Amino acid sequence: MENGETLLQCYNKGCGQKYDSNLNNDKSCCHHPGEPFFHDAYKGWSCCNKKCTDFTEFLNIKGCTRSKHSNIKPKEPEKPIKQDVDINEVIEVKPIVPVAKVRPPFESPMTMMKPEISPSLKQQVLNQPTQPIADNNPNEIPVGTICKNGGCNASYQGSETSDNSCIYHPGVPIFHEGLKFWSCCQKRTTDFNAFLNQVGCEQGNHVWIKENDDKTIQSRWDYHQTASHVVVSIYAKQYCLKESVIQLNPVRLKACLVFPQQSNATFKLDIELQGIVDVSASQVFMYATKVEIKLKKAEAGSWSKLEIPRTSPVETKPKPAVGVAELTPQIDAVDLDDL
Repeated sequence: MENGETLLQCYNKGCGQKYDSNLNNDKSCCHHPGEPFFHDAYKGWSCCNKKCTDFTEFLNIKGCTRSKHSNIKPKEPEKPIKQDVDINEVIEVKPIVPVAKVRPPFESPMTMMKPEISPSLKQQVLNQPTQPIADNNPNEIPVGTICKNGGCNASYQGSETSDNSCIYHPGVPIFHEGLKFWSCCQKRTTDFNAFLNQVGCEQGNHVWIKENDDKTIQSRWDYHQTASHVVVSIYAKQYCLKESVIQLNPVRLKACLVFPQQSNATFKLDIELQGIVDVSASQVFMYATKVEIKLKKAEAGSWSKLEIPRTSPVETKPKPAVGVAELTPQIDAVDLDDL
């Protein structure tokens, strides 16, 4: 080194050389003016498109800009100030508890739901033959009516049919351990057809119209749920679209299906829901084999059961008020002259 001058250290990024201040010019230093980056195993500089995966190769990437050397150290990034934390401090984290909605009364106004009818059900209604208008006389027996007595398969063909004697079973059918029999007699069999053809054990008159027949039927129904919906499915066929209705309020579901081909028999369902539902966001779908009621939960979560059993309130008679005379003890009159 000439004149005994000390070489200076260049702190430009990517240079790292020592230089003589007398020989420093605008093209002496080849460096990177940008910042280094490390992303997805790649290493490179933000000022140029050169990048690699090897760290040694990254250090040897030649600079992309020429300027004078600089012996001024770059400012170090400020370190975050550590706050003193009390080691005895207990931080309690509680989950956010949603505010429960107020449960409406069971007798709230019901909303008539408008169903969405499937194409298969529409086609079934179009292909269904027109039913003749039935006579309003309830005492008239339709031709072909089967006798209501157990074990009798006679059908009504006119007034002369009632003159024939009815051979029937007054008991009830019993199915136990593979055996099929009537409770009124001891004839037992394992074959179902033989059980149906078993001749009755008593003789009497035919019963064409059963008394106190409420014309209600039982259809199978169940439900399943997700985090946001409860779906109630009623499995039924050949129900009347115009007369079958589904009603709903936030805590009550009421369904009535009418079956014209079964003497207008009805299936009724009236339950109080365990949770609260959004009536406006709920839907009803009618298919050829079932009715699906999709209830939108007003509060997200799981229901442990679908309905709350309805119990009739027990009437308690008020206790009679006790009069003052009943509380006052009876005191015998005392004659003062006897003292």
